[in-house]
Amino acid sequence: MNKAAAKTTPPAAAPAVKPTPLKTSSKSATKAARLSAAAAAEPTPRNIPLPPPSRPPASNVVDLPRPVRKIDPKLANVWKTKAGRELTEDELQAMPDGEYMNDKQLDFFRGQLEKQRNDLLDNAGETTEHLREDTSIVPDPADRATIEEEHALELRTRDRERKLLKKISQSLQRIESGEYGFCDETGEPIGLGRLLARPTATLSLEAQQRREMKQKMFGD
Repeated sequence: MNKAAAKTTPPAAAPAVKPTPLKTSSKSATKAARLSAAAAAEPTPRNIPLPPPSRPPASNVVDLPRPVRKIDPKLANVWKTKAGRELTEDELQAMPDGEYMNDKQLDFFRGQLEKQRNDLLDNAGETTEHLREDTSIVPDPADRATIEEEHALELRTRDRERKLLKKISQSLQRIESGEYGFCDETGEPIGLGRLLARPTATLSLEAQQRREMKQKMFGD
């Protein structure tokens, strides 16, 4: 009987261990006090001034600033006594806006286009003479390859000039029909500055930018 009772008696519980408090040094306490004081001195997020809200753009199209054209008053009336082809670019731009694409301006650009066409035709004649060179008579393969590469480059250049010749012919036809100097899409004046830089232009600067943007977007 005593042996059975001994077996069923539960074991005595282990004595509870009291947690020992952590010892903090005086240095760590001083450091913690300094950090809490610095945090209290910092402004709260409510006191921090927020940056002003950015304004959304009015539109996606950015208006580029147009340079102001300075007109020399001495050149304002020179066009009345000179032929259109004898005018300089400064004299042409000094003409009043009401004289846009008058007979003398059309004659000026007609002369510019014809001169450019004659120069391109002269270059095409020189290309024909260069291409007549027979590369087979050149003994050195390196020299022969160099000549052939020059011929290929010259042919590509003449191909671009051939396309430009077509545009020049179309511009001359537009002068005869009275359509030269006006945008094909909007009908607005293209402007003397743009025509002086590119006499074959058929679109205003704004219309040209819109077309280029569409080409980038749709890849057409």
